Amino acid sequence: MPLVLYNTQAREKQLFEPLTPGHVGLYVCGPTVYDYAHIGNARPVIVFDVLVRLLRRLYPSVKYVRNITDVDDKINAAARDSGVDIGAITARTTAAFHRDMAALGALPPDVEPRATEHIAPMIAMIERLIGAGHAYVAEGHVLFDVPSDPDYGQLSGRARDEMIAGARVDVAPYKKDPADFVLWKPSGAGQPGWESPWGRGRPGWHIECSAMGETHLGETFDIHGGGLDLIFPHHENEIAQSRCSHAGAPLARYWVHNGFVTVEGEKMSKSLGNFLTVHDLLEETPGEVIRAAMLATHYRQPLDWTDEGVRQAREGLDRMYRALRRLKDVAIGDKPAVPEGLLAALEDDLNTPLALAELHRITGEANKAQDRAAQATWKGQLLAGGALIGLLQADPEAWLHGGEEDSDIDALLAERLEARRNKDFATADRIRDQLAARGIVIEDGPQGSSWRRA
Repeated sequence: MPLVLYNTQAREKQLFEPLTPGHVGLYVCGPTVYDYAHIGNARPVIVFDVLVRLLRRLYPSVKYVRNITDVDDKINAAARDSGVDIGAITARTTAAFHRDMAALGALPPDVEPRATEHIAPMIAMIERLIGAGHAYVAEGHVLFDVPSDPDYGQLSGRARDEMIAGARVDVAPYKKDPADFVLWKPSGAGQPGWESPWGRGRPGWHIECSAMGETHLGETFDIHGGGLDLIFPHHENEIAQSRCSHAGAPLARYWVHNGFVTVEGEKMSKSLGNFLTVHDLLEETPGEVIRAAMLATHYRQPLDWTDEGVRQAREGLDRMYRALRRLKDVAIGDKPAVPEGLLAALEDDLNTPLALAELHRITGEANKAQDRAAQATWKGQLLAGGALIGLLQADPEAWLHGGEEDSDIDALLAERLEARRNKDFATADRIRDQLAARGIVIEDGPQGSSWRRA
């Protein structure tokens, strides 16, 4: 079936058709690098990683751009509070972001532009906006003139008063209109800054993505993605300044947004003690489990992160890996077929819960299969389907052992096997209980005994 995506701007599912046949351009808002990424930051990375994997299967050419915001007031505040150089903070947190997202199975983007490397195109865009009457200079600032854009607000659908309140910005006296937003602002001593026609300063947040998107994907591209929290004001402002600097040409044709993340039913907050960073979660939970737990909820729905959800994700993956271990000696072709049901689920607005259900169904078929041809078919489909959503990437034996020392446990298994051959069931049971106390489960089958972590 053809790919269908929910377009936030149209408020409906729409058939996806790229602007240029065979080529897809995708821009996703990346992190502001001042601290470790939390699970709310990780969700769009995982969601759009699945979308990119799907697009690459459907189209010969896909260009995936995800930016790094490395100039921002939050970064300045982190540097001031910690006494650490801004460059050191952004370098350290960018490296941590890359490590954490790789651990979640996310592929790197094709292009990862940094805001500080795109100051010139930002200044050029601001100059075009001033020249077209959509921006003005006031007290060292350059602001976008919101009333000059009659289409402003179409993405969020908010009323004007609600938009002003939602922007959470000071109603500065130099603004012509309370809704006007900053494109360029002056930099004080100790703040990062660049020379511009309006003095030494730095860009506003919104202009960064507009300039980077234009630089790497052109004036209009196919898909712009991000979290639901970015619809207003960030994406609304991106649309306005890009459209008005390009004589009305739209910024993106499809706007795709993922839902919010809560923790055990509550909004994530440091004050509540439920602020979960990916870095900390990875200390106790494999990245693939985190990924599977997130994919169990449709991307547009709110995701409630719970211990129970993590447990279910781990159990589901363990079941799939046990099936793959059982079939470890079964050969498959170079390009096993992706299950049609899983592909259809993803093509219907990235229905990952249904795709996971299809993987579980295939696992059941693989476990029941007896002849080699059927086993090869189901194993191939399980691996191909898992790869399309970024799962089942580990060696089954290593996954199920969970980092336990093989030699010690294998020796105990051999001792237990010998005891069973000698009908010394008391010793065999003692070894089983000894391993169970260490969280090791023994599985006896026609091909012998194997083990996994509980």
